[in-house]
Amino acid sequence: MPEPITLIGVGGGILGVTAHLARRYFEAAKEVADVVLGLLLAVIALPVVVFCAIVVRLSSRGPVFFVQQRVGRDGRAFRMYKLRTMYVDAEAKSGAVWACKDDPRVVRGAQWIRRSHLDELPQLLNVIRGEMSLVGPRPERPEILAELQKVYPNVAKRLTVRPGITGLAQVRNGYDTSVEAFRNKLAADLEYIERRKWSMEISILLRTFGKLKDKSAH
Repeated sequence: MPEPITLIGVGGGILGVTAHLARRYFEAAKEVADVVLGLLLAVIALPVVVFCAIVVRLSSRGPVFFVQQRVGRDGRAFRMYKLRTMYVDAEAKSGAVWACKDDPRVVRGAQWIRRSHLDELPQLLNVIRGEMSLVGPRPERPEILAELQKVYPNVAKRLTVRPGITGLAQVRNGYDTSVEAFRNKLAADLEYIERRKWSMEISILLRTFGKLKDKSAH
């Protein structure tokens, strides 16, 4: 039977090799981690999603879930899922608009769901499907992305990675409310893409829990 010190040495060596490979093949390892953690979080979050869905159903007419087209990695469009916190046809007359303080489009009984960002939990399905990551730049709507590209040509760099449920811009800045305010979000997203590593991923995920009481959310 191997000596304990031998087992510790072998175990440490395996962990060292694993860590090295995880750093070297970051993107592939991140995709695997997203699926595994996404499945685990989806199971944990299911009771919360069901409760929030009941609240949405009782608060206003219309579907419980909201499906919206967003732009993902390499400019590929995908259908992103959320719990509906706005009235049905809230943008029927105005078209795509930015969030604002005391947003009149938000259902009164569902405001706390939006402030706590629990409406984003169904996006775990997008993570499991490989369309999104747990951490990354938030995916934009095609209409707003087209508007942003006129002002910020380098916004296309955000499309080089999978979009995320949370990201550096979200934990640092919160919601962006205009083309001008997007500047700070873009700077954070580009910083994330340039510097991303496992310690940053973990830090962003941990800081995201502090957004469960997000006073800046509209």
